[in-house]
Amino acid sequence: MPASATTPSGARDTLPRIIQGGMGVAVSGWPLANAVARRGELGVVSGTALEVVMARRLQVGDPGGHIRRALDSFPFRDAAGRIVNDYYVPGGKDERKPFKNVRSFTVSPDPALQQLAVAANFVEVFLAKEGHDGPVGINYLRKIEMPIPFSIYGAMLADVDYVIVGAGNPKDIPDLVARLARHEPVGLPLRIQGLTSADGDVDVRFDPADLHGGHPPSIRRPEVLGIVASVELASGLAALPEAPDGFIVEAPSAGGHNAPPRGPRKTDTLGQPIYDDRDHVELGELRNIGLPFWLAGSYGTPEGLKGALTEGAAGVQVGTAFAFSRESGLAPALKRQILAQATDGGVEVRSDWRASPTGFPFRIVQVPGTLSDENIYEDRTRVCDLGMLRMPYVTDGSSIGYRCPAEPLRAYGDIKGGRIANTEGRLCLCNGLLATAGLAQYRVKSAYEEPAVVTAGSDFQGVRDLMTRLQPVEFYTAADVIAYMHGESGPTSESVAQ
Repeated sequence: MPASATTPSGARDTLPRIIQGGMGVAVSGWPLANAVARRGELGVVSGTALEVVMARRLQVGDPGGHIRRALDSFPFRDAAGRIVNDYYVPGGKDERKPFKNVRSFTVSPDPALQQLAVAANFVEVFLAKEGHDGPVGINYLRKIEMPIPFSIYGAMLADVDYVIVGAGNPKDIPDLVARLARHEPVGLPLRIQGLTSADGDVDVRFDPADLHGGHPPSIRRPEVLGIVASVELASGLAALPEAPDGFIVEAPSAGGHNAPPRGPRKTDTLGQPIYDDRDHVELGELRNIGLPFWLAGSYGTPEGLKGALTEGAAGVQVGTAFAFSRESGLAPALKRQILAQATDGGVEVRSDWRASPTGFPFRIVQVPGTLSDENIYEDRTRVCDLGMLRMPYVTDGSSIGYRCPAEPLRAYGDIKGGRIANTEGRLCLCNGLLATAGLAQYRVKSAYEEPAVVTAGSDFQGVRDLMTRLQPVEFYTAADVIAYMHGESGPTSESVAQ
C-alpha cells in the first residue's frame, strides 16, 4: 500500500488502515515503527519510560550509533551533550554491573530529567521517521502521567504525526498538544490520593521556553487519537472544545492494560475479570459521533480488517502479530519461545486484575521463567527503583509523597501508610517490561537479572497464520504482517532476505 500523501501543512490526506499497536516498553520501538511506516501504515512507538530506555541503550554501547546520531539532530545541543556524557559507555557496560538508573518523576521534576524525557522521545520518533515519508505515531499511558508534557513535546520536536493515549481518560491531552504546538507553558492535572476537591488541582508543569530560551524551533500539532472502551467516553471527548481527532476502540481481548468491566466486579475461576454486554461498544452510535475510529482487540486478521471497514471503521489496530515480528523489541529468546507455543496452539494469556499497580486489568502471557511463573514471582525481592507507576499521595504532613503497591511491603505499608491488601499479587511492571525488551537490571547483591513479564492480546490467530505460511523462516517481518492483513499471499522480500 503506498505511503499516504502529505499536504503542505503536514496533515495527511488519507487515513491509515492499519495502526501498529504501541506495545509495552520498547517492544514497539523505532525499528518496528519505521518498518511499518515504510509500508504506508501507521507505525507507532511506545512512549512509556523512553528516558530509561534511551539511558540503558547508551549504557550498552549504543549499537549502530543510532541514538547518538539522532541526538546530533536534537535542537538543544547542550542537553544532548550532557546526556551522552552521563550515560554513554563505549563498548557497553559489563553485563555483571547494574545500569545507572534514571531519577523517578515527581510533581516537580528536576531540569535534567525534563531534558532527558524530551530528548528520549525526540530520538525515538526521529529514528522511526528516518528514511521514508510514512506516518509515525507515539503511544502514551494516561496512568503514567508525570512525564507526559515533556514526552509529548519531545515527540513533536521530531515531527510526530499522531499522539495516541490510553489507560485512562485522555480528555486533557488534545488541549495540551495544541498548546505545546504554540510553545506555550502547560500544566497536566494529576491524580493525588487523599486530595479533595476543596484542595484544588495539582499540576505537573512544563514551559518549553526553559529549553528553547526564547528561540522556539518550528513544530506542528499532530493528530490526537484517544483510546476508548465506551461510546459514552468517546462522546464526551468529542464534545470538548479541543477534541481528539479520532478514536481507537479497544475490546477487552487487546493486550496490555484494559478498561475494567463496566458492571459489578466479577471474576472467573482464574481471577480474570468477566465482561458482559455492558462492555460492548455500539458501533452505530460511535459512527454518529462523526470522527474516524479504528477497532482493536481480535481484529488482527484479514477478516478482522474487512469486518471493521464494513462497520464504518477507518481500519484496525494490530498489536500481537507485530509484537512477535522480527523488528519488534521483544527479546529474541522470549520471542522464539512464544512463537513455538503459538505454532503448537498452546499460548495461554490471562487477564490479571491484580498484576498492574495501576489497578487496570493487565493481560499476561504465561511463559516459564518469567513473572507469570508463581515461583519466579515469589522468589523476586521487591524493589522500586524506577517508579514509573508510583502514585502521588498526601502524606500525614500534608506534603506529596509517592508509593507503589509493587514496592517493598514495609515501605508501602509501615512508612507510607498504604493498605497492605493493595500489594497482593502486584508485579513490578517497570522492571519486568524492561527485561522483556532485553534491558533487564542486574542485581549485584543477589547476582541475578530482573525477570521479564510478557503482555499480548488473547488472539494469536494472525501469529499462527503467519508462522504457518512463512515456515521455515525463524521470524516473520512487519511487512509480512501488513501483506497478510491486506490478503496478499506469499512471503515479502524482507522475509526471503532473512
